[in-house]
Amino acid sequence: MCRMILAHGRFSAAAIVDAAIAMSTGRTADHEGPTQCHPNGWGAVFRDPRAPHGLAVHRDVRPIEQSAPESIVPRIDTTFLVLHVRHATLARNQGLACTHPLARQGPRGPLYFLHNGFLPTVYRRLGRERSEFDSAEYLEYLLPEGEDILDVDAARARLRDIPPGGTSANAILVSPRHAHVIHWTPEDTPYPRYFSMHRLSSRDSTVIASEIVPALAPRASWEPLAPQSILRIEIQGAESK
Repeated sequence: MCRMILAHGRFSAAAIVDAAIAMSTGRTADHEGPTQCHPNGWGAVFRDPRAPHGLAVHRDVRPIEQSAPESIVPRIDTTFLVLHVRHATLARNQGLACTHPLARQGPRGPLYFLHNGFLPTVYRRLGRERSEFDSAEYLEYLLPEGEDILDVDAARARLRDIPPGGTSANAILVSPRHAHVIHWTPEDTPYPRYFSMHRLSSRDSTVIASEIVPALAPRASWEPLAPQSILRIEIQGAESK
């Protein structure tokens, strides 16, 4: 169970980090889910023209409220930033290897994946005997090895075909050219508010987050993302479906 926030356009990285800390520590929690604190590490991926393929990554296994002030992330000047704070569903899946964003090299550059939810059955669609780390298996299922462009129609079909038994497939997939926000949770979830996502739009920026963050804008300024939807964000352009 995790929290995610994406910002695109003109924004303060420090404010987005503060928003992630507020979600991670439960200060903005307004849901029925059992998890309010997310202490098992955090990560970021952001646009940096100096980095290979224009994307830079930061990961830390410590709680974000403890370690973010030591990092470069609050001080970056960027037009695209995604943050992920984590509560490990399984105690064995902790440490840097399980800290999002998960990374994979695609034919045209790196791919970064951030997931909120628990999908302990997706390994079956990969033909395996057991699950080792559901988020990594979800990435492999959603975007098979050798592919680096998400086919939205194929992704929707794969999402519908995940065997029952998980909580949510909410995720953000980032490539050098664009990002996809996947807002996908079974309709029978007992925690619909916990797995909802919200968008804050202005002339200069778009923010999408797992929770409404009043420090960024009043509650009335946020709108819910449509359920079972996939949004594409052009990292150097405008947001589109």
